[in-house]
Parts: sequence; structure tokens; C-alpha cells
Amino acid sequence: MKKYIDTGKKDTRSGFGAGLEELGKTNENVVALCADLIGSLKMDAFIANNPERFFQVGIAEANMMGIAAGLTVGGKIPFTGTFANFSTGRVYDQIRQSIAYSGKNVKICASHAGLTLGEDGATHQILEDIGLMKMLPGMTVINTCDYNQTKAATIAIADHVGPVYLRFGRPKVANFTAEDQKFEIGKAVLLQEGTDVTIVATGHLVWEALRAAEALHENGISAEVINIHTIKPLDDEAILNSVKKTGCIVTAEEHNFLGGLGESVSRVLAVNHPTPQEFIATKDTFGESGTPDQLMEKYGLNAEAIINAVQNVMKRK
Repeated sequence: MKKYIDTGKKDTRSGFGAGLEELGKTNENVVALCADLIGSLKMDAFIANNPERFFQVGIAEANMMGIAAGLTVGGKIPFTGTFANFSTGRVYDQIRQSIAYSGKNVKICASHAGLTLGEDGATHQILEDIGLMKMLPGMTVINTCDYNQTKAATIAIADHVGPVYLRFGRPKVANFTAEDQKFEIGKAVLLQEGTDVTIVATGHLVWEALRAAEALHENGISAEVINIHTIKPLDDEAILNSVKKTGCIVTAEEHNFLGGLGESVSRVLAVNHPTPQEFIATKDTFGESGTPDQLMEKYGLNAEAIINAVQNVMKRK
């Protein structure tokens, strides 16, 4: 069984900041906009090196999306930055009408996603954003798992022509993917080969899936673990190849089970290869205030919950 090592916990938002800093040096068309959250989005280094390519919009997120759309007309590649809740729910009309409808080359970069925003509570957490964004025609949706992958994804989306939603988080989490990785939009990453069950995970749940697979291995269950960093376009082939081998699947995400990764996977299975599936996700609920670990445990978004789901889905094969 392949072992993955946490090289030191880092927050994924810092991976975004590092990627943006790199783009500031390598791509003169990249510009950044922020809605009064420079420190939270880790945009400081980009701003220090490229002050003329940064626009502080203030607490006016809808205006930020409109400005970003306009900047693309002149050939710029705008990266917008604010919390995931304010990057989607607060500005959905502007994204739909000004960015998605005309395919503007805007990169909507969203930090503090999911429950792990923690103590700020339900009003600032968002568990519906993946669903909102994946339903927009032409929108690419990416949800990265650690610092290194977030940095790589940030750099990669600058070369992708079209609107992108890049989702990442606040807390420090395991950093276990390769520092020199090549990020391929729409291409799943097979982390662990297995024969008994497929675990497909995204974002913060990828590390939990690996932890679950290790515990399952000790109990004689061979779990295949796939990192789905791109939810749209989804890597249908990777999912189908795996379930044809294992016969059952668990999907894991820090998002509502309605509209998220699990639902996208269900569509692929229903159309191509009906397969027993269990969902690790929030169950049509808002979050609440608490530490990230407390909330992930309460809402069943951790390795223990994945193990229980595996045991249940294997009985349905």
C-alpha cells in the first residue's frame, strides 16, 4: 500500500497566494482584485510586487465581478478574491450575467469554503457553492486538497481560457501532494489502487480518504482512492474504470450532498454503470459555529465516517 506523508500542515489559501505570486512574475496579463480581504486571501506578495496590477474594490463583491468581466475585454486575466460565500451566493447574478453568459476569462478564487471556516458560523460558511457554480454553462469548477495542489491549480488556470471557480479553505491541513506536480484540469488523480471499494474525494476530504483507506487496509479491505480536484469537467472515465473493478463507491466532500461531487458522480453512474453509492457530505443543512475539527466530526466529514460508509456500501454490492 502506498504511503502518503504530511510534509507539514499548511492552509490551502496560502497555496493560492503562492501561486498568484508566481503568476505575477511569469504572466503580465494576470491582475488581481480583492473585496477587502487581502490578508485572508494571502494576496500580499502579489500586491507588493505588482501594485499597479491590483485593485482593492472594498466590500462591494458584485462590483468586483463586473470590473473583472470588463478587464477581460482588454486581454487581462483577472483573479478575484474573497470568501467562498461572498464569491458565489452574494454575487450569483453578476457571475451568471456578466461572466458565464459571455464566457469571460475571469478566475473566481474563493477561500474559507465549507464548514472549516469554523467559528465564523453558518452565515459565513457555504455548503452550496459547488452546486451553484457547476450549473453555470461553461464554468470550470476546481476544489483542491492541499497547499501544493492549490498553488499548482492557481498557476494552471491562468492558461485556461474561460471562467473558472477555484475553491479552497482556511485551516491548516495535511500537505501531501508533490511540490512539482503538473495540474491537469479535468484529470482525476489515482492516489491508491484497490479492488474492494472506490473512494472518490475532493478538497479537505482527500486526506481523510487516505486515512480511511489505510485503516481499511489493516482490516483486509482494499480501497481505491481517487482525488477529484476538478468537479467540472468531471473525469467520468476514471470513475467508471474504478467502479467496474470494485463494484461500489463512496463519495466524500465538504459540501451539501445535494448539488456537489457526489451528485455529479451519481449522474455518471446512472447513465453508464449503475453502482451502489454512499455519500459523505452534509445532509441538506447549514453549518454552525465551532472549530473545524468539531464541525467535521459532528457533520460526519472525516475518516471514521468514510470507513462506516465503506462498510455499508460493500454490503450492497
